[in-house]
This record gives sequence, C-alpha cells and structure tokens, in this order.
Amino acid sequence: MERKHESEVQESREDYSGNFELHKDKTTYEIDEKNSYHDEQVDIKDPRPIGEEFVEEWQFTWRASIVGSLLGCLIAASNTYLGLKIGWSFGASMFGAIFSFAIIKPLSRVLPLWLGGGYYGPKENVTAQSAATTAGGLSSGFVSGIPAMYKLGLLTTPTGDAAALTLFTISAAFYGLFFAVPLRRHYVINQDLPFPTPRATAHTIIALHNSVKGEREAMKKAKWMGIWFAIAFLWTLISYWVPFFENIHILFWIGDSTGYTNMVSADLEWGWYFMWDWPFFGAGLMTPGSTVITFFVATVFVWGIIGPTLVTNGAWIGAGGFSNKGESCQKFFLWPGVALMVVTSIAELLVRYKLLWRAMKGGVLEMVRGVKQGTFIFRRKILRHEVDGPATAVNRSADPDDIYKPEELVPTWWWVSGTFLSIIFTCAIMGEFFGMPLYQTIIAIILAFLLSFVGIQASGETDINPTGAIGKMTQLIFGGMPGDTIQIRQKNNLMAGNISASAASQAVDMVGDLKTGQIVGASPRSQFLAQAVASIPAIGIAVGLFILFAEAYPCITSPDLDTKNCEFKLVAVMAWLQVARLLTGAADPLSKASIIVTCVCIAIGIILPVIKFFVVPEKYRRYFPSVAAIGIAMINPAPEYALSMFIGWSIGKIWKLVRPDDYDNYMYSTAAGMIAGQGISSLLRCVFKLTNVSPFKFVGSCPYGDIEYCP
Repeated sequence: MERKHESEVQESREDYSGNFELHKDKTTYEIDEKNSYHDEQVDIKDPRPIGEEFVEEWQFTWRASIVGSLLGCLIAASNTYLGLKIGWSFGASMFGAIFSFAIIKPLSRVLPLWLGGGYYGPKENVTAQSAATTAGGLSSGFVSGIPAMYKLGLLTTPTGDAAALTLFTISAAFYGLFFAVPLRRHYVINQDLPFPTPRATAHTIIALHNSVKGEREAMKKAKWMGIWFAIAFLWTLISYWVPFFENIHILFWIGDSTGYTNMVSADLEWGWYFMWDWPFFGAGLMTPGSTVITFFVATVFVWGIIGPTLVTNGAWIGAGGFSNKGESCQKFFLWPGVALMVVTSIAELLVRYKLLWRAMKGGVLEMVRGVKQGTFIFRRKILRHEVDGPATAVNRSADPDDIYKPEELVPTWWWVSGTFLSIIFTCAIMGEFFGMPLYQTIIAIILAFLLSFVGIQASGETDINPTGAIGKMTQLIFGGMPGDTIQIRQKNNLMAGNISASAASQAVDMVGDLKTGQIVGASPRSQFLAQAVASIPAIGIAVGLFILFAEAYPCITSPDLDTKNCEFKLVAVMAWLQVARLLTGAADPLSKASIIVTCVCIAIGIILPVIKFFVVPEKYRRYFPSVAAIGIAMINPAPEYALSMFIGWSIGKIWKLVRPDDYDNYMYSTAAGMIAGQGISSLLRCVFKLTNVSPFKFVGSCPYGDIEYCP
C-alpha cells in the first residue's frame, strides 16, 4: 500500500514541477518588491495548492511534531542568546522545513511503520515546520521585559520565580495559539497577504518534494547547515579554554609593540577587537545591507570617534558605567538611543496608516464574527437551546475561497473555548503572581489582541514583525495607569508590554504558518495540533533557558545597569527598562547636553520614517539607513557586535559576487548553522560556569598575557 502511494506521489510531483517553475521567477520578484515596503497591497498569485494535486494519508504525525519541536528548541536557544545580547531574533520556519526533511525523509524509508517509517510528504513537512516555529518563538519576553523587571528589583530570583514565569509562558503560548485561528480567514484568505518568509518556506517545501533533484538539493542544504553548525559549536566550546578562539586583540598587539597607547585604549577600554561571534556573522549574512552598514557606521561614530574624543578632552570620564562622578559615553547615549529605537518603531507603524486601518478593521470584524459563533455554539450545545444561527457556526467554513473541507479546519469550539479559558487563566496568573489588577489585565489583553492585528498585517505585507513597537505602545498606554507605589506601576507597565509583545509574536508566527499551509495545501487542523504539541516543550525550554543564562551570568538580572563587562549587553532589556522608568517618573536626571541630543533624536525618529515613506521613491527605500540601528548602536557598548555583522555581510557580498548560485542556495543554511551552533554551545558554557569548570587554560593570547584581560 505504501509503495503504491509513493508512486502516485511521484507522478504528482512531476505534474507539479512544471507548474511551480512557471511561477517561480514572478513570485521571487514580487517578494523582493514587498520587502521594499509597499504600503499598498500587491496581489501575488501562487501555483495551485499542492493539496489539489494529491492527498497524503496522514498530515499530523507524532514524528513530525517531535522532530519539529526539537528543531525549534535549537532556535529558541539561539534566539535567547542573541536576544539577550542585542535584542534580535530569527524565525525557525525555514530551518524547521529544511532540517526536518533532512532528518525524517531518509528515516521514513528505512524504519518500520511502528518506529516512524512510511511516506513523508510536503503536508507533513508543513506540520514539522509549524512545530519548529512554535517551539522557537516563545523567548521574546525573556530577552526584554522580564529581565528588565529583575534589574529594577521587581522580582526576586529566576529560580525562585520559576513557577510564576512558567505559568505566564503557558498563558502567552496558548492565547496566541487560539487567538490566531479565526484571523486566518481575513489575513490569509480574504486579503491574501504576501507573507514573504512563510511564502518562501512553502515554495521551499514544495521544491524539496517535487522531484529527486529537489531532495538532493535539500540534503546539500542540510549538509551545509550541519557543517557550519559543527564549526560554530566546536569553535565556541574550545574558546572556553583557549581565548584566542573567542577574540583577537589586534589593536592591542600593535599598540603595545609600538608604544601607541591610543590603540591599546581602543582595544581594552572601547572594545575594538575582533570576536569570533558566529551568530553575528550569520546575522550579517541574512540582514539587509542598509541595516548592517548603518549599525556599523553609527557604532564607529559613537564608540570610535565621539566617545574617545570627549574622554580624551576630559568632558566624559570613560566609556561605560553609570557613575555620579560624571558623564560616560554609555550613560550619555542611553536615552538618545532609547528615543530613536522607540520613536522610530512607532513612527514606522503610524506612517503606514492604511495598513493600520486594514489591520484593525479586518481583525475586529473577524473577532466580532468569532464572538457570534461562540455565543451560538454555547447556547445551542451547552444550554441546549433551539436557536437559528449562521451556518459557519456549525460547519466552520462557508467561505467560497477556502480550499479546505470542514473536517480539515479547526473546529470553532476549539479556538473559542481555548481563547476564553486562556483569558481567564492569564487574569488569574497576573493577579496571583504579579499583583496586576483585574481591570488592567483585561485592558492589556484587549490591547494585545488589537495590536496583534497590526503585527500580522505588518508581517504579512512587509515581512517585519514589529513586536518591539507593540510592546512600547502598550507601555506608553499603561504609563498613566494607577498604582500604590512606583514599583507596582513599573511591574504592571512591563507585564502589560510583555502580554502584548508575546501575543503579537505568537499570533504572527501562527498566521504565517497557516499561510505556508495554505500554499502547500496542508490542513489547518493538522498545523494547529502540531503547534499545540510543540507549545508544551517550548514552555519548559523558554523558562529553562532564561534561568540557565541568568544563573550562569548574574549580570543579566543584577540591579547594576552597567553592561560593559557583561557577556550580554541587554540592548532590548535596557530599552524596556528605561521606558518603564520614564513613564513612572523614576528616570535618572539627564545632563543638559543629553536632553538636547535626546530631543534631536526624537525629531529624527519621527522625520526620517516620514521622508522614507512619503518622499523617497519606493525602489530606493531598501537603501535608506535604518534609524533603529542607530539607536541600537548608541545603547550597545560592544562594538564587536557591529564589526562581526559587518564582516559577515561583507563576506556574503563577496560570496554572491564570486559564486552567486551557491550563495542563493546555501547562504541561509550557512547562517542558520552558525547561529544555532553557537547558541547550543553557549548552553554548555553556562553549565561549565555553574559547575565551576576552570576556563582559559591557555592565556598567551590575552593582553599582557594576563587572565584578567581575557573575556
């Protein structure tokens, strides 16, 4: 029976292959155009869903869900590592799609059915990819708002708060999961938004399965990913004992040998040294040049020119620190950087006023429709009343554009009851463990739902999930909420932002996965089940990773705001923390010069997005400098991050020039391997620190040969 099914699938693959090729170039072009920030929607016609070509016997399977969840956990570790360093994260959809295929496809041919053998097709591949996305996407709160609460002294210790953190993560995981289901109709079917990354993932999955050539190419991509994963993993592990494998102090060696003290200062005091930071090499490969170059140039100006000059002249006392003795570069540029990041992220949402209107209108209408369905089902099935209602309340789909049968969709009562219970659960958790009043929790949840519409619309049209802006907007709204003490107001402010950001992050990931499934023809119900299964290990992994990093590196949660000597620079954490302090009247006084620069940055953060979207021609917007990257450069006291990203981006450009086909085929695999490899290796380094394994057995490459100058 399996052999017959395999042959039928192969025939369908051949039929589909030509169909895909006809649309391939057009789709790629339109995705590129969409990444250049269209404000108007663009119609993109996909090939016929692969679900119309053949039928798979099973779409949701435990093997796909388990493998996808494990792959997602790898990305979760990498995102926690990167997020704590600089506030950035990367999705797991493409990683999960390629690697799950490379793992399950060969095993499906050799294992018996009871051990997970049997045909592995594109729809089941979507199941694995959906599980990976879910498992990799629950770390957003642990790299921003939650560490900020610890640094403000609003929570005790991560270990002591493990129960509260776990329960909050449960609520964040499931209300985002249930809430996303009804939004599929509006954003995926009715608007048919492009969703560039989910669309690219769908076409990748189709290509993996549509021919033997596609399978061979997938194995090559997985091989590249595995090689770079191993290199980054082993290199980072070795660096725990041999600091040369972590960083190289080129400027120190030159300055020390020539007696040029400014070079020694640039290396030791200002952080201008080369670092083997594989995740940032990978991030540089994948990040647009406008962001990377802006980040690097701004870092050079702030930490390479302005800071050293003013310290030399005696205007500032040093590079880092928050001392009352005088101004430091880190202290001076903190608020200008926060202002740029926050104002720009909000301004870029507001200039897309048409997008905001479409998002709010469609999302609210869909939720009203969902409430009507839920009321109908409650009265008919719970209260046993004989009532008339819309057919969709029972059949779950009356949309003529929907390609699925009712039994392939998520039953209405699943998501209605799940959303309702998640809201109750969230209110209980916030009140019991975080002391948040019931009415404030309800307001935060409503804001989370409304702003999730914006996040989905923005991600669907531009491939950018404005999670940070959503969190900051909620913080701004909660700035006037009452509380008995400043600490209570700060805690409520940060937790409200966490609720909104977590809901938006989960909802965007879920709806993006449903777009991938729509193109491939995978059942939404199978995807939903995979997402629900993956949420269970993801909750434990997200909390466990944060506790592990916080225990190994106490600077993550300590009240000391000076991150100069911390392994993690906590860029996003500092932004959330300072916004909460400002809105609750607890911000430190600024010098007159810092106030002036902050005001200028606020004006720039408003004006430049307006110029970008209303003055700069659309085809040139991709080259427009990233204002948010300037803000990050001001806050981040570690120039090596910007340098590593610039090196990664430069190598990518050279690679594309010399071997364009290899770059197109293997760039993402290389970058993903680098990011995941060091992310996993960093977990072992945490374990070494907690178990008191002695680092730096060889210190010859340290400045002055002294272990005190090792990283």
